[in-house]
Amino acid sequence: MTRILAMAALIALGWAHAPVGAAGGEAPMDKFPLTRSLDLPALQNGARVFANYCLSCHSANLMRWNRLADIGLEDKQIKEYLIFGNQKVGDTMSIALRPADAKAWFGKVPPDLSVIARARTSFEHTGPDYLYTLLRGYYRDAGSPTGWNNVVYPNIGMPHVMWERQGPREATIQRVSNDGKNAIRTVSVFDTAGQGRVTRETLKGAAAEHVEFSFKSADAAAARQFDADVADLVAYLVFMTDPGAGSRVRIGVWVLVFLTVFSVLAWWLNRTYWKDVK
Repeated sequence: MTRILAMAALIALGWAHAPVGAAGGEAPMDKFPLTRSLDLPALQNGARVFANYCLSCHSANLMRWNRLADIGLEDKQIKEYLIFGNQKVGDTMSIALRPADAKAWFGKVPPDLSVIARARTSFEHTGPDYLYTLLRGYYRDAGSPTGWNNVVYPNIGMPHVMWERQGPREATIQRVSNDGKNAIRTVSVFDTAGQGRVTRETLKGAAAEHVEFSFKSADAAAARQFDADVADLVAYLVFMTDPGAGSRVRIGVWVLVFLTVFSVLAWWLNRTYWKDVK
């Protein structure tokens, strides 16, 4: 029964996935592990990661701290472990960074993350898949202003704020493009210090444009833990987009179960009542 409810919840939330690939030269998306969105400890850890690493620059002005009660946190826990400063549990997740300062320092105001999981959904990919791949797609690039780059969002302005948790790694990015007559394969390899090495090869004839990437981590254990934390963070961002979705789905599933049982009972009573009527 639990498995049926979980599957119904995922379908109702619109997170059923088709195979994800790279279209038009875009980086392929990794699939976000859907079970994280149904796991309260994962959501709680995601809220902790969000408060520690995201709320310095990104606000969530449509989300109130007390909505974290929906993922099993009490007001005392929220205030003691998640809220920094003098905010109250009933306040929205605002930040002290002024828009004018943000624009002067970063070139643009960091987006509010209240509905980011929905905002990043497109015809090509789901929002959770995009965020899960983006946050795990950073690599060192000594030639960029921040010292970082991203396979999903080339020349991204946001630095990799959780790099210490992930550990150093080497990145290999292969792009196939067309010059009108032939295809060109470009392979870029960036070492752990961000020094890049680029090789190009001309292929005979045209070829479908695509991007492939891979990473070689110096600390495999840290990389696995980082991936788990990112999955929890994305699960929390999905929850924050619609905090009441889980409750609605649970109520809806039980209503359907009730209607099914009631329909069977009504059919049985109708048959019993009319069996002797000629």
